[in-house]
Amino acid sequence: MGSALANAMARADWTVNLWGTWLDDHLIDAIEAGTPHPRINVVISEKVNAFRCAELEEALDGVDVVVIAVASVGVPKITEMALDGITKAKALWLTSKGFMPRDGKIMLLPDGIRSIAAAAGRELPPIVAIAGPVKANECAAAEPTATIFGSRDLGIATEYARLARSDRYRIEPSGDEVGVEVCAPMKNVYAIMLGIADGLEEKTGHPHHNLKAATFTQAVREMSLLAGALGADPATPYGLPGVGDLEVTGLSGRNKVYGMRIGRGEGAKAALRTMEELEQTVEGVPALPLAVSLVEQSAPQIREQMPLLYAAQKIVHEEVPDYLDLLIEAVLPTQP
Repeated sequence: MGSALANAMARADWTVNLWGTWLDDHLIDAIEAGTPHPRINVVISEKVNAFRCAELEEALDGVDVVVIAVASVGVPKITEMALDGITKAKALWLTSKGFMPRDGKIMLLPDGIRSIAAAAGRELPPIVAIAGPVKANECAAAEPTATIFGSRDLGIATEYARLARSDRYRIEPSGDEVGVEVCAPMKNVYAIMLGIADGLEEKTGHPHHNLKAATFTQAVREMSLLAGALGADPATPYGLPGVGDLEVTGLSGRNKVYGMRIGRGEGAKAALRTMEELEQTVEGVPALPLAVSLVEQSAPQIREQMPLLYAAQKIVHEEVPDYLDLLIEAVLPTQP
């Protein structure tokens, strides 16, 4: 997603530095060679300046905006590494999707980043959470894309939405940072469950569209409940961050593909091993137990209203064999 956003910003006439972590040398090789990015099969603009892991300080020198676009598990380390550059910038953008365990508490990523900065005695610039229905390959290739910029300060979100837009990359600003950040990881969790319905079709030869539709509906309902319980606008999940992002992820995202593997009978652990061998990160898997802990810690009053979340936890992390029965009980209406 970092490479895709780099292309989008280059098209909006930004000067872009793209830094790769210690895991990304082969990606930087492709970018510098002008060949398609190995993961999204799109050439990254020649306007983008690529930097390797040891060149972080150079990549951050004089920038106005820093973007963190790594897997959520890497956010704490990258924040610490880049903190000097981040604090000198005018804004920090965040495309990572997940939760951050810190000091025994489960935090949304912006709050976790703020906690890291506070512990170091540093002051952060405004944070802009970037989410919504964006497939990296389509965004990188300039296919029509709608996304959302969420910040505590609507004015900040609006300012950067105007500066970053282009004909094919359109941005909706939001002042609901919490709502946007709730949807970002939760839609990955629920996309796994949508994938199970598709996998069942492969396994049985019969479509499970009704089950998938009921799963989608319950997923959005639960995202709205959690957002509201955490002080966000319960309507936010019914827009681009929730419904929009769940739709695109449930069509072809890695979490959906993982769910399909479970649905057709591979088993949760075996399916995850296969995805890892293909260098495909399934963000919903580590997000799941953190989401459950977040509910238990910060919104226990809605626990009984989150059956799909708890069913997902049992299927993915406890690998219960009766995943179809669990899914049915979580999403089909019970007797009135």
